[in-house]
Amino acid sequence: MKFLLVGLGNPGVEYENTRHNVGFSVLEALAKKHEGAFSLNRGAHRASIRFRGKSVILIKPTTFMNLSGKSVNHWLQKEAVCPENLLIITDDLALPFGKLRLKASGSDGGHNGLKNIESTLQTSQYARLRFGIGGSFPKGQQSEYVLGAWSAEELEMLDARIARAVETCEAFCTLGVQLAMSQFNGT
Repeated sequence: MKFLLVGLGNPGVEYENTRHNVGFSVLEALAKKHEGAFSLNRGAHRASIRFRGKSVILIKPTTFMNLSGKSVNHWLQKEAVCPENLLIITDDLALPFGKLRLKASGSDGGHNGLKNIESTLQTSQYARLRFGIGGSFPKGQQSEYVLGAWSAEELEMLDARIARAVETCEAFCTLGVQLAMSQFNGT
């Protein structure tokens, strides 16, 4: 059984280690844990890992986040992964920092990356793991906040929260979305 996990973020050094790129950070930690390495391959940085008998393809699109759909669609087809084995990992302003929420499907919640994926795939029937980045920013400063670096307080807890997101991704692949949701949501 094959899975496609897609981390959302923006390409380029200036976006590394920002809140908006937490999807990339989760996949990087997952690849490292399972000795996978990313290489540039057709519109994405791609890694392949195996664990517990599962083949898992990790994708970090090289487009900006709000144009991620084309890459997701390409890799779904190229790897012949069924949509129920697709997991999108993204940041979420509506969740407190570090809070995780796995859902089997749902709305884009105003997230431009998810909007583009739904528009391209013509469905919202795919799993998504939302990683809370909090929403404590002055009015009109949302863009600066999400594209900004983690605070010192956030950095103290970030590795542990990313490790928990990695465990959630593993559970999605091994237990299925429903059991993974009951085990990891709200943690």
